[in-house]
Amino acid sequence: MNYGIWPSQTIRSAIADGTIRASSPIHEDLIQPASLDLRLGATAFRVPTSFLPGKGKAVSERLKDLATHEVDLSKPQVLERNCVHIIPLQERVSLGADTSARANPKSSSGRLDIFVRLIADGGMSFDEIPVGYDGPLYAEVVPRSFPIIARAGDTLSQLRFRHHASDAAQPANRSISVSIDLEGAAADGVIAYRARKTTGLIDLQKVGEYDRNDFWEPIRCRPGRRELVLVPDEFYIMASLEDIVINENEAAEMVAYDTAVGEVRVHYAGFLDPFFGRVTDSSGKSKIVLEIRSHDVPFMLDHGQRVGTIVFENMIERPDKLYGQSIKSNYQGQGLKLAKQFF
Repeated sequence: MNYGIWPSQTIRSAIADGTIRASSPIHEDLIQPASLDLRLGATAFRVPTSFLPGKGKAVSERLKDLATHEVDLSKPQVLERNCVHIIPLQERVSLGADTSARANPKSSSGRLDIFVRLIADGGMSFDEIPVGYDGPLYAEVVPRSFPIIARAGDTLSQLRFRHHASDAAQPANRSISVSIDLEGAAADGVIAYRARKTTGLIDLQKVGEYDRNDFWEPIRCRPGRRELVLVPDEFYIMASLEDIVINENEAAEMVAYDTAVGEVRVHYAGFLDPFFGRVTDSSGKSKIVLEIRSHDVPFMLDHGQRVGTIVFENMIERPDKLYGQSIKSNYQGQGLKLAKQFF
């Protein structure tokens, strides 16, 4: 059984026929080349623990037992570090018998170290929507490094739809390895940024408003040394050594956690859209920005060391909009780049 990823025009058609519905109109800027941005609803439920509802159980039922209080997101509210919130999303889906879906945090969510996972009724795994699912969607939101200001309508995650078909002629999906750049991804020799322990608030809707130095410690390469020891549970922004290009007829996803390369999570926001990295400027490059956290023990990275894998998936057809082409794509042509909220 093969599958193909829905392009933007198929997502648009699914909105028109009611396969995708929402409590407020779904505007065109929410439709990406190979995914749909999902919006926070008006209420966040504070819970003491992450959870999955389990087979046959609704998320709303579990919230009745677990929620300690509600947060009104109809106005801007602070979501504190390391606090778990379950937020009903404005979108819901009625998938056909040949369609499943998978979620991922948006790029800015990952770079802000916001842990975001999708939950569905009856769910036994995060971020996976099974074939034929008909029901609401929820986001588990946990700010890790910085407290954030969020409100209804903010987009922290995105959903990618998969059409399943027994098409033996369809090309097999491919994958490539990704390695780390420790020679200086930035012009000033910065090889990484490490999140500071004590910071102010970050309003998700404020673009280019925050001085990076207030939130991040730059780490520069040392003469003659091309290595970096990761401190356990500290959060780093780094860049791939490779320039990455996604063709217009494929989408891709970075595998977030691969124990074969160490106890290190290397990517929180893994979706890459068709045409990512296709920079018209001949001097332009598009790296993968890696959100890295080492678990349990210090871990040494060497320049060029493999840290993860990108898996490419076929589109069912070419999208009618492409990443970086006449849409607001914040990270086309990027090097070592922080979230769009920083200058």
